[in-house]
Amino acid sequence: MEPDRVLKERLSASDFDKLAAVENEEVHRFIARYIALCDPASVFVATDSDEDISYVRRKAVEHGEESELALQGHTVHYDGYHDQARDKKNTRFLLPEGMSLGADINAVERKKGLSEMHEILTGIMSGHELFIRFFCLGPLNSEFSIPCVQLTDSAYVAHSEDLLYRKAYGLFKGMSKNEEFFRFVHSEGRLENSVSVDIEKRRIYIDLEGNTVYSTNTQYGGNTIGLKKLAMRLAIQKSSPEGWLTEHMFVMGVNGPNRRSYFSGAFPSLCGKTSTSMVEGETIVGDDIAYLRKKNGKVYGVNVEKGIFGIIQGVNQKDDALIWRALHSEGEIIFSNVLSVDDGGVYWIGKDDAPPERGINHCGEWTAGRRDAEGNEIDISHKNARFTLDMRLLSNRDPAMEDPEGVVISGMIYGGRDSDTWVPVEESFSWEHGIVTKGASLESETTAATLGQEGVRKFNPMSNLDFLSITVGRYIENNLEFGKGLSHPPKIFSVNYFLKDKSGNWLNEREDKRVWLKWMELRTHDDAGALRSPTGYIPLFEDLKRLFSDVLKKTYTEEDYVSQFTVRIPENLQKTERIIRIYRNDVADTPPVVIELLKEQKNRLAALRDARGEYISPFFL
Repeated sequence: MEPDRVLKERLSASDFDKLAAVENEEVHRFIARYIALCDPASVFVATDSDEDISYVRRKAVEHGEESELALQGHTVHYDGYHDQARDKKNTRFLLPEGMSLGADINAVERKKGLSEMHEILTGIMSGHELFIRFFCLGPLNSEFSIPCVQLTDSAYVAHSEDLLYRKAYGLFKGMSKNEEFFRFVHSEGRLENSVSVDIEKRRIYIDLEGNTVYSTNTQYGGNTIGLKKLAMRLAIQKSSPEGWLTEHMFVMGVNGPNRRSYFSGAFPSLCGKTSTSMVEGETIVGDDIAYLRKKNGKVYGVNVEKGIFGIIQGVNQKDDALIWRALHSEGEIIFSNVLSVDDGGVYWIGKDDAPPERGINHCGEWTAGRRDAEGNEIDISHKNARFTLDMRLLSNRDPAMEDPEGVVISGMIYGGRDSDTWVPVEESFSWEHGIVTKGASLESETTAATLGQEGVRKFNPMSNLDFLSITVGRYIENNLEFGKGLSHPPKIFSVNYFLKDKSGNWLNEREDKRVWLKWMELRTHDDAGALRSPTGYIPLFEDLKRLFSDVLKKTYTEEDYVSQFTVRIPENLQKTERIIRIYRNDVADTPPVVIELLKEQKNRLAALRDARGEYISPFFL
């Protein structure tokens, strides 16, 4: 059937006119194909107008996917009890026959996967309203911009993306007839009590060849908000041959002496990524995903998004003051899978307020001590409960966030959970040394709370392993190549907020990261000295003593310095050997320079051990 015929038959006159104003013929073919396949009861085309956006928000409440709370603009959404997190098992790449991304990549042959997906999608929106949304990844009217079309029968998903991404109907109206775009097809499927119930048919398929993400029978944002981590896979595939980077990084501004310097940073889950990007006194450009490009010998970065889909567990007034203030102010916020009570308030694990004894949460009617069908006690909220907001609600939002040129990245930070090896902050010797020994060597220790076994190190290069749509070796090579030809390459740093002494006591306090950020900012302008260790440059004691006094009003002692910055040679050697084994045995296309630089670091460590012993005070470097 011809696209125009489908659209004229299935859309109202006003919605057809909205779509007709977009001249890109492939947009029409894409939309018509999935209207015909999914068979929605009605179709709404959203422009960038306040009226259309308000319609989507209103439908989220009318359809029962969101409920209004006491504060103006606040709503609460619930996913099904078994639909509370990313479904890694059923998230698969669709790959042409003969193509492989590596043994650990979850993939299915493209033709087979498309056949299965189209079978699931057939008639899936019967009785539902389809929302057609136009968004942009990255700032509008920028070389960073990637246009996107989202089809979804979930008003909650459409509303969430409105908070998280830049509206781009106007951008599509100005597109050429053949300009490429990312495509997203989502259906929540059959509902009971406003939640998806056919979980056995939950599928999240990523078609790299067609630049399309499919998602069915799920509502949880990580599976359905296609422009987030799912689109990240498409962007990695796109950026790799084009010579730019798609990174799992925040972008933030750190204030220095009469200036502001911008940093990007990659941290695995539970390693301090959000708390770093939201440090009070500095500014935030983005908290999760960055596009990085080279221009004029420098690196420029943008926030792919304009909002935050953040984990709410543990957010409290003392440690997360900026987010706390936003969550307790009027403005558009969607809370998901928290506890809501009769007066329109919400509660979550770790909130300052005393928890109530009853309410509504992800299990339905909840009372303290309630257990699920397997006998597990159900907490006040889900551990993966979320908040979704536009960053305009944050008082520390950086004014350069929407700059189409991006911000100049002065430094890149890699941080993991490490109890005994990395020092709290360290600068690499060079771009290549930093990419290999900081980014490509990134690990994070598991916690007892998450997996039941504490201290297991998980290899996670650049904190991006779960989202790669190219091989690990090619990804590392792209990062190494990106640094070539830069006249002003960002300095690369590692941080570690989780160092412990032999008795298991923390050697850092939560607020210490404010000092590490200030030292890194000074280093990017060569305004602070450093000591050379076998693994990189570490701060001078006098600089830290001054910074702790200026920034935190605290006394920093020589004892603190020695305990934190002692070179732990046995642990560093073990780590280096561990990473070498991974790249030799598990990454078939490891660039040779990776092994070379790791061997050089191993030799420096061994030489210092032979000369000075196993644990070297920074005062003896």
